[in-house]
Amino acid sequence: FISPLEADRQMVKAIIGPENVLEIFCDCPLEVCEQRDVKGLYKKARSGEISNYTGISSPYEIPVNPDLRLATATSSVNQCLALVINELRERGVILR
Repeated sequence: FISPLEADRQMVKAIIGPENVLEIFCDCPLEVCEQRDVKGLYKKARSGEISNYTGISSPYEIPVNPDLRLATATSSVNQCLALVINELRERGVILR
């Protein structure tokens, strides 16, 4: 489940139980997201071609207390993946 709004994240936890949710915050500055945008969606959102685009014309609320924070601007994909796998192992989702 992906949500830019805290209320939606809390609703999911209320429905399926917080113990069944791993909230991961992919922490990346908007400027970096725009630099990585090979489809040009941020540019279209800034020019008004796309409405309700998260971080541009629609809000994004930073998670208050995520289970895991991935600094994707400064960490490699492999580093982020290792953190996720480690968290899943600690929770007993992955056994080895």
